[in-house]
Amino acid sequence: MQISESHNQKHSLLNAMNRFIGAVNNMDQIVMVPSLLRDVPLEYEGKDEVNNPVSNGGAANFFSSSASERDMYSNYVLLKSIRNDIEWGVLQGDERKKDKLGLEGDEGDENLEKLFHFHLNGLHSVLSKLTRKANTLTNRYKQEIGIGGWGH
Repeated sequence: MQISESHNQKHSLLNAMNRFIGAVNNMDQIVMVPSLLRDVPLEYEGKDEVNNPVSNGGAANFFSSSASERDMYSNYVLLKSIRNDIEWGVLQGDERKKDKLGLEGDEGDENLEKLFHFHLNGLHSVLSKLTRKANTLTNRYKQEIGIGGWGH
């Protein structure tokens, strides 16, 4: 059953997650030979990122920590790993203690709401960037193997 997205639903976390998972699934179907992505440098979407890929908050900093990891293959593996974490959950080590987050007593409820909204906004932003990255990688792969004119 397909439900049309209202304006508010378009910005929901579930829809952002579904768009990301769909983009990664599409990437996974298109990229038949992931090893072809090795040593293929990233091309950045934004003009500022092209001119300054190591600027604060740029995609280069977000997706890799060293110059040797800035290829399409490492991003392909990262995007698939994040998709799997969303679909199957993340194995966590020691649980965080409430007192570390300052969530004790009656103040904890107010802090929980603020923390929730802070992390929800951040997660939505990150998922949007990851979705764009998966779509960009898919399109770059198509160009690399010469099928750039095939459907989206």
